[in-house]
Amino acid sequence: MSLIGKEVQPFLAQAYQNGDFKSVSEETFKGQWSVLCFYPADFTFVCPTELEDLQNQYATLKELGVEVYSCSTDTHFTHKAWHDHSPAISKIEYTMIGDPSHKISTLFDVLDDEGLAQRATFIIDPDGVVQAMEINADGIGRDASTIVNKIKAAQYVRNNPGEVCPAKWQEGGETLKPSLDLVGKI
Repeated sequence: MSLIGKEVQPFLAQAYQNGDFKSVSEETFKGQWSVLCFYPADFTFVCPTELEDLQNQYATLKELGVEVYSCSTDTHFTHKAWHDHSPAISKIEYTMIGDPSHKISTLFDVLDDEGLAQRATFIIDPDGVVQAMEINADGIGRDASTIVNKIKAAQYVRNNPGEVCPAKWQEGGETLKPSLDLVGKI
């Protein structure tokens, strides 16, 4: 069942960020836009390329009022070890959540049969409600620049009730106001 339009359910987890361990819960997502990126495992192949790409978009996302979180079923200790030893992961400034209990991966319905998180991205609004989600097959890496575009569209729709963003919408582009007059004319 889709999580779109649903509030993030309660959880508590340990995370690693910039040399420190910290607690993260569903409340952490409230009051700001959040991007939560699940990935299968630390010390793997596609995952570091995606997480580094996400770091490359981090400043842009922060300018948009977005906080970023990555999450795998590894522990926060493993995240620190990976951060300390991988050239790509050592660049990461955002929070890396550990989910060894599989609670978060289960809540977001991204836990695979081997006990690993699928390659999934969730955009969560300041009320803690999921506004967008995407899940890729394990061998297909994500492009973080598309997350930036989705955030901009989600923020626009939230701030402009009654308007929607069409396909390939870019910031400043034309939007639509759904009405009877548009039916069959697009």
